[in-house]
Amino acid sequence: MDFRIGNGYDVHALAAGLPLWLGGVRIPDAEKGCVAHSDGDAAIHALCDALLGAAALGDIGLHFPDTSDEFRGMDSKILLRRTVALVAERGYAVGNADIVICMQRPKLRPFIPQMQETLAETMGIAPDRVSVKATTTEKLGFVGREEGVAAYAVALIHKAE
Repeated sequence: MDFRIGNGYDVHALAAGLPLWLGGVRIPDAEKGCVAHSDGDAAIHALCDALLGAAALGDIGLHFPDTSDEFRGMDSKILLRRTVALVAERGYAVGNADIVICMQRPKLRPFIPQMQETLAETMGIAPDRVSVKATTTEKLGFVGREEGVAAYAVALIHKAE
């Protein structure tokens, strides 16, 4: 079988009064949300980059530029669906994905099962093929100072049968 792996990384600044979307889930009662052209879902953006990288299709900015009004305020799940379609056009299917979200607060553990379900459904794969983890940075750096959120993703794709 032809396997490929890709990795992705994304960051967004945080600001008061904005909604916080991560892993396709709106985090209720968050004091800050992501400053972004789309909805700012750093977890999905990192995942899109991982999938695009695995298929040697460039990065999220190439396909969904933040200079385009088409993507202004867009739900990142739409970007993920489009990314999976691009990967499929190359003859590949998603095998699995592993995501790490770095954020000091709010605590994300209660939302992880919903993120896994949402991401799996959006990609058209089983929930047990999506891993989401959350961590703090022990108050170090821009994440620790609650200035931003960072996300890392790894994705495996394989030739579709």
